[in-house]
Amino acid sequence: LKVVSVVGFPLGANSTEVKVLEAKEVIQNGADEIDFVINIGKVKQGKFEYIKNELKRLRKACKGKVLKAIIETCYLTKNEIVKVSKICAQTRIDFVKTSTGFGTAGANIEDVKLIFETVKGVCNVKASGGIGSREKAVEFLNAGSSRIGTSHII
Repeated sequence: LKVVSVVGFPLGANSTEVKVLEAKEVIQNGADEIDFVINIGKVKQGKFEYIKNELKRLRKACKGKVLKAIIETCYLTKNEIVKVSKICAQTRIDFVKTSTGFGTAGANIEDVKLIFETVKGVCNVKASGGIGSREKAVEFLNAGSSRIGTSHII
């Protein structure tokens, strides 16, 4: 059984320094995997270097632990999804995750396919948010997700 903890949850607006401290603390307390929310505001401002630096610092702080970047696709354009997904691949994030479950929408097939095609062979994709049936889960797996996040028993 793996222990997963969150960083910068649920809004991602914390500074990079706070996220790094959070990550180190949850690892010290036994986390095997870390799910962190990217800074959506910085993405919307086009500050992709900020995002890249944040991901690099978190990758380093997590010392080989599984690291999942939650990009909250419901707030991003297709172009922003591609840019952020490429940064995730460049910085060797383990998973690109679609949603916190607190946004205006969860995972959708189109976004999962777009992320998968962008990071294929480098990162995995985790579809999360609004997946409430076995059939839907299978659909997301067929679209490129290797993990499913759901609060329902499917």
